[in-house]
Amino acid sequence: MHDLISLLRTVVSFAIVLGVLVFVHEMGHYLAARWRGVHVETFSIGFGQSVARWTDKRGTVWKLAWIPLGGYVKLHGQERPEDVSDEDRAAWQQGRTFHEKSVWSRMIVIAAGPIANFILAAVLFIGLFMAVGKPIDAPVIGQIMPESAASHAKLKTGDLIQSVNGVAVKSFTDIQQQVAPNPGKDMGLIVKRGDASIMFRVTAGAVSDGHGGQKGVLGIIEGPPSFQRLGPGQAVVEGLNQTWTVGKETLAGLWQIVSHRTGLNQLGGPLRIASLSGQVAAMGVASLISFIAVLSVNLGLINLFPIPVLDGGHLLFYIAEAIRGRPLPVKAQEYGFRAGFALLLCLFVFATWNDVNQLGFVHWVTHLAG
Repeated sequence: MHDLISLLRTVVSFAIVLGVLVFVHEMGHYLAARWRGVHVETFSIGFGQSVARWTDKRGTVWKLAWIPLGGYVKLHGQERPEDVSDEDRAAWQQGRTFHEKSVWSRMIVIAAGPIANFILAAVLFIGLFMAVGKPIDAPVIGQIMPESAASHAKLKTGDLIQSVNGVAVKSFTDIQQQVAPNPGKDMGLIVKRGDASIMFRVTAGAVSDGHGGQKGVLGIIEGPPSFQRLGPGQAVVEGLNQTWTVGKETLAGLWQIVSHRTGLNQLGGPLRIASLSGQVAAMGVASLISFIAVLSVNLGLINLFPIPVLDGGHLLFYIAEAIRGRPLPVKAQEYGFRAGFALLLCLFVFATWNDVNQLGFVHWVTHLAG
């Protein structure tokens, strides 16, 4: 029974996460298209056969399809005139087709999807910081590893580390930055315990840094974060900053994979997102909202990659068109889209295989069936 409840929570939370992200992304394209005078023929959440559909007064068909792995906006006259029949061209609404708009208008429509994802992330972070509070990564010891440097120095759970070697620290990240470069070295810590500030001498431990060298460690684990509610002005600043930080960390993580500093097994796909959605949902609504915000930044960045088929690939073609004064040759675009589709398909298969292996998905399904 517990497994069935967990499965149901995972499925529902994954549908919510993916549905919100796709809807906001496509809504960005939709609103930009209307702004630039382009008629939108179809707005679909999901692919394949429709589960529900209706047509609004502007003639846009809104669809909810049964394969919930994405969505799309079908723009009126998105095809070039030479790629459609005379009958289809005759049905085009003059002045409302995508292809006849200026290259700058087309770039705005395409870029609006990723931009909408960034805006969603910022809005969610701002709301969380106002309603729940911003997590404060205070340098409070939550756990001490046995036989570690901290254990030998008689540090205790609940100690607040104020400085390391005379450098004030405000977070665990600050502590790591001071300790990591000093493996095996004697260090001075000022620790607040109760109302008293106490000086400790600690000989940092040494562990492999994964690149043939060593890094210093104290053998401590941070405690649970505290939360500080922010006013509207500060929440806006911190929400934008958090969105920027998540974007930088996402790109840094991808670069580590590309440069082989991190294993390719870190690359995850839909199954891992579904699994994480269920786990995060079990932690509460605030955690699920935060997860959606982080994924929204990821989706926005990935869509801006200059890979044909993605929004970034379309933008790359339009930038080339703006520079050349005319579109790229048809064959070049066609080969580009084929290569982009093949690359994305390979990445999808590889990421899904990683998910199956790392999440023990096959074993879990077998166990559930049994």
